[in-house]
Amino acid sequence: MQVSDIRQRLRALGALPLHEERVLRRWALAQPQEGGRQRLDAFLPKPLLQALPGIVAELDGLARVASAHPAADGSARLLVALADGQTVETVLLPPDRAQAVCISSQVGCAVGCVFCMTGQGGLLRQMGSAEIVAQVVLARQQLGPARALRKVVFMGMGEPAHNLDAVLEAIQLLGTAGGIAHKQLVLSTVGDPRVFERLAALGTGDVKPALALSLHTSKAGLRDELLPRAPRFAPQDLVDAGEVYARASGYPIQYQWALIDGVNDGDDEVDGIARLLAGRYALMNLIPYNAVAELPYRRPAAERAAEMARALHRRGVLTKLRQSAGQDVEAGCGQLRARQLPVGAAQPLHWRPVAPG
Repeated sequence: MQVSDIRQRLRALGALPLHEERVLRRWALAQPQEGGRQRLDAFLPKPLLQALPGIVAELDGLARVASAHPAADGSARLLVALADGQTVETVLLPPDRAQAVCISSQVGCAVGCVFCMTGQGGLLRQMGSAEIVAQVVLARQQLGPARALRKVVFMGMGEPAHNLDAVLEAIQLLGTAGGIAHKQLVLSTVGDPRVFERLAALGTGDVKPALALSLHTSKAGLRDELLPRAPRFAPQDLVDAGEVYARASGYPIQYQWALIDGVNDGDDEVDGIARLLAGRYALMNLIPYNAVAELPYRRPAAERAAEMARALHRRGVLTKLRQSAGQDVEAGCGQLRARQLPVGAAQPLHWRPVAPG
């Protein structure tokens, strides 16, 4: 289900824009439809009023928490079941990071990052924009009214660029009726030309999200190995494209770097990052890798990660050393879902990389 489908259904039941926005706002904020200052029977058109319980039931059925896995750091990894039985992962991040949720945009992922458990299973299907928003609704229900959700990051399962229409529709709702500040909506991508084209074309009434780019290495050849089905963006070209959006939006680009022992944690990479990002409107997020038993990659020593961050600061690159959330509860993206998949699960779809330009 797409958010546009919900809008069309509401309009067919006689909803005016103010009725439509009220229903969507109450849903996106995880609030009951019958609340608020106005009595529903005195506000909504009668056909919509009569149909509303069924609509609410459908919205509630888009996604449910199949299992919740709280971690010692205050985060919680949720296995979310969709209406067709597929599952995705949603993560409530630790409250010391500003209350945030990391959500998925696809069931699986076609990029095939070699260090990511989600990428090993391929892409099974796209998520509708309403399913994407439903994860935020679940997060708000889990947090309760005392803990206001302030940030939504599209960094869970899937490559948002491969489901861009639905992702941008979800962002539009979350940044308006959903009450999330625009710069606190963070769209993460491996770097797809379609993302830059669509973001550049957003109008004055559109929600412009912050942008996070998965860099992971300053070396073009190594990046092709680590992200085998990502668009063939050379790191320099990716940073150049990001800089254009950063200056246009007024938000710094957040560069994501999964820090892997012996792969991309050397002094040569410090030099490469400094060459790419010094003087840019950018933030480098170093994220020590969450080891996955099935994969050969490992987390670097804590001191090595800290020294890399210090070295980048000395070279003029604003850097944050992130502590990966929920390391004690299947922290690597896709691990929790992989444990739940039945033998003979659905076969992945295939996605052809797009060349920049």
